[in-house]
Amino acid sequence: MERAFPPSVLKKITEAAARSEESHRGEIRVSIEPRRKARALLRGQSTRERALEVFSLLRVWDTEENNGVLLYISPREQRIEIIADRGVNRLVAPDFWEALCVRIGEFFREERFLDGVLRGIQEIETLLVEWYPRAGEDANELPDEPAIL
Repeated sequence: MERAFPPSVLKKITEAAARSEESHRGEIRVSIEPRRKARALLRGQSTRERALEVFSLLRVWDTEENNGVLLYISPREQRIEIIADRGVNRLVAPDFWEALCVRIGEFFREERFLDGVLRGIQEIETLLVEWYPRAGEDANELPDEPAIL
């Protein structure tokens, strides 16, 4: 975790999320879980199921316009999941998030973790700018810092 996501990288991710949200009304939340609990793995919880659980725990669903997006990263499992709230999900093709996870994963395989996360934020931003453009004042409903679980 420390090697892939040292404090300097976490700071850049925070800055990218904050900067992104200046151009749209959506909320982007990054979550990094270096080591999933053995109990969850033993009971067969998939990475997708865990990402859905984290989506709820971090209250990404709790935005005024239902436009929160979680970028969940499990470095140990080398898995990326994107969970979007219903307001966003109804606007994208069903395979959009899966394809984005694959693109982010390409950066991760090259150990370019920051570049992968920034690419993910950028593509989510492009989508949110199209469907939720900034209109005047907009409250920041979720923290911009990555949640380290």
